[in-house]
Amino acid sequence: MIIGLVGKANTGKSTFFKASTLADVLIANYPFATIDPNKGFAHVRIDCVDKEFNTQCNPRYGYCINNQRFVPFELIDVAGLVPGAHEGKGMGNRFLDDLRQADVFIHVVDASGSSNEKGEPVEPGKYDPVFDVKFLEFELDMWVLSIIKKGWDKFARQVQQEQSDVVLALAKQLSGLNIKEEHIKKALSNLSFSKEQLISWAEEDLHKLAVQLRLLTKPMVIAANKIDVHSAKENIERLKKAFPNHIIIPCAADAELALREAAKKNFIKYLPGDSKFEIIGGLSPKQRLALEFIQKKILDVFGSTGIQQILNTAVFDLLGAIAIFPGGVNKLADKDGNVLPDCFLLPKNSTAIDFAYHLHTDLGKNFIRAINVKTKMSVGKDHMLKHRDVVEIITRK
Repeated sequence: MIIGLVGKANTGKSTFFKASTLADVLIANYPFATIDPNKGFAHVRIDCVDKEFNTQCNPRYGYCINNQRFVPFELIDVAGLVPGAHEGKGMGNRFLDDLRQADVFIHVVDASGSSNEKGEPVEPGKYDPVFDVKFLEFELDMWVLSIIKKGWDKFARQVQQEQSDVVLALAKQLSGLNIKEEHIKKALSNLSFSKEQLISWAEEDLHKLAVQLRLLTKPMVIAANKIDVHSAKENIERLKKAFPNHIIIPCAADAELALREAAKKNFIKYLPGDSKFEIIGGLSPKQRLALEFIQKKILDVFGSTGIQQILNTAVFDLLGAIAIFPGGVNKLADKDGNVLPDCFLLPKNSTAIDFAYHLHTDLGKNFIRAINVKTKMSVGKDHMLKHRDVVEIITRK
């Protein structure tokens, strides 16, 4: 799965990306500091199952500290968008195309109101971030609409003449946006469109379809960034009032980055998502004051920097993903002795056979049954897996 960071320029997207991945990226206080998309691995945080088995896991990917497992997924950060991006302004078409395969968007908004619609710095509180949410959703809708409209007349006539299945035809036509048959079915059902009259759909109908498909295929969480600035509190309340159906989570990307960097250098003990940290030495007086500020003004007030909460929300709440561990009833370690070395993020409603194929095609083809390692109960191929299940696959020899 791929999570895309979106937003206008100069909202802290690159800082959010670096705080989430510790990748080496350019962070600058001006528009278009990012041109080529940054790609890296962020992590969701879950309670590890190793505690339930009274053991210590050894992850091959990600890491586990104090029975908290951090499972990797791909995060992509594209350049900031500007009004008119869908028309190509500010290299908008290129940046939007970088997001085609994203499953979820994290919209990083400058909640302090200290950057205008172009991403240029202004006095904190001088700009209303409500406009940023409206602008971005408009640009995304128009982007999807432009893709739908491309060759629409010819496509509609061909479907009509050949009496093709409209759902299959549309899914194939829009597969580049990661749109699937179930999305088309749901969108058409929500709009009560007549599939038989495809050729008669007006541009207004196509626009409605674009909005529906964007909502269904690119769900979004709003990361209300820069909460340490005095003007952010009022703006966050304004955002919640303007968008009651949106998930809006306050965050401080720069604070998370500072904590992650300090932990990496062994100055502090800190786990992403925690409400406090422990200083273990090596800090200058200036560094100590900066960290104390983060504790008092951010962690004590909001409970965390918000970054880990946003990542978990995107993966588990919006996508409904589940984390599954491969393991054996009699042996949790692999051939090298690593205990519970793997943990995989699977789509919601995944079954035992889905997991087998995810691990390896041969495991899926030769599947006999699976075993829930926690309960030691055998389950069939259609058994629905649950978050944090440990599963052993039994195959034909």
